[in-house]
Amino acid sequence: MEKVHLLSLGCPKNLADSELMLGALVGAGFEVTLDPDDAQVLVVNTCAFIESAKKESLDAIMEAVAVKRSGAGKRLVVAGCMAQRYGGELREQIPEVDVFVGTGNFLELPELLRRTEAPEDRPIPYAGAAHLLPSHSAPRIKTGDYFTSYLKISEGCNHKCAFCIIPKIRGRHESRPMADLVAEARMLADGGVRELNLIAQDLTAYGRDLDRPSSLARLLYALNDVAGIHWIRLLYCYPNFVTDELLDAIAALPKLTKYIDMPLQHADDDILRAMRRERSGDALRRILDRIRKRVPGIALRSSFIVGFPGETEEAFERLADFVREQEFDRVGVFTYSLEENTAAFELPGQVPERVKRARRARLMELQGEIALKKNRALVGRELEVLVEGAIPGRATRMRGRSQSQAPEIDGSVFLKGDAAPGEFVRVRIEKALTYDLSGRVSAADIVEEEVNHA
Repeated sequence: MEKVHLLSLGCPKNLADSELMLGALVGAGFEVTLDPDDAQVLVVNTCAFIESAKKESLDAIMEAVAVKRSGAGKRLVVAGCMAQRYGGELREQIPEVDVFVGTGNFLELPELLRRTEAPEDRPIPYAGAAHLLPSHSAPRIKTGDYFTSYLKISEGCNHKCAFCIIPKIRGRHESRPMADLVAEARMLADGGVRELNLIAQDLTAYGRDLDRPSSLARLLYALNDVAGIHWIRLLYCYPNFVTDELLDAIAALPKLTKYIDMPLQHADDDILRAMRRERSGDALRRILDRIRKRVPGIALRSSFIVGFPGETEEAFERLADFVREQEFDRVGVFTYSLEENTAAFELPGQVPERVKRARRARLMELQGEIALKKNRALVGRELEVLVEGAIPGRATRMRGRSQSQAPEIDGSVFLKGDAAPGEFVRVRIEKALTYDLSGRVSAADIVEEEVNHA
């Protein structure tokens, strides 16, 4: 039995693909190992969204090349967005790669590994957009904490944002059938999952393309009825399609976290139009006001791009004023990445890298002040927290997340008191840091009974 080691880079959507890839490999007789030196097959599932992600992917591929050279008989697979976007170039530049699989054919990996022709004669992914829509019937080897999982509800994207290459890698939007998603959610719950994090290139596009048109809100009502699940979280919502129906579902359904991730990208009118996003900063203000009115207390996460072509100092200041005014709970800031084959690639007014970095630092400093202010307001309050595990190096201290903290991208709650991974506990907050909180457990496993009888 050959052993396989898989490194997954990039976003949670890529991680979901990696788990399906592992399921296909295990179903074909491979064994998974966490030690690359112990593996006969090395898989790097790559990201090609922005320049920094491409560099990270290339560095990981070259590290895998070094591991391959260290032992006879090892094979190297490059998968994912870089293989889809640059398969031909990578085969020329890195001949050590034995197999390339893209975003539309990664489940063929076991078959491709059995082929005997020379690597240079093996097929590379179709040089265009492609995706593979998941199915609950496909084996999936879950990674990470057993009690939380990502659920990919659709693939592809129909938006034409000027800065984004994803539609040309993943293709047009396609929704999974609702019954298939509910079936997968039940399987995950039966395996101990208690938090579902819904992912897609655009969650709010869900259902419009189905034979019987549906909506994200209707899917949420169905998922809310899955026994064993306690939290359902929404990641990657497109602002123009955050409907009143969706907001009413978030407000009404007990398992929906009062949290929404909605990348806005900018707030200056000219930059928004150049990005091919919303009409104006005022339009965004109206959307945010409507969300907060329909779901009081909702935690809002957004992300912004600084240094987009044509962004003047005045345009950046309008963005900073917007962030200061709106006081988002969570914010991510990216410097604009010049990507070939996007509409923004040929735009005039490219911003120097040093200016991009300085603007990112300024916006993150501003958001840090807002985040600390919001965290300090939580001191003395009790929050429901999902316990994740021990803090590295501190076996007696645990960490977890509140409803307003998504896995991996937001902060943590550091815990004193008895708690076990996978439990939901009540925590009295005693200390606030910029992005993290610290508190004491006041009640353990508070939702066990209601979850088991949902």
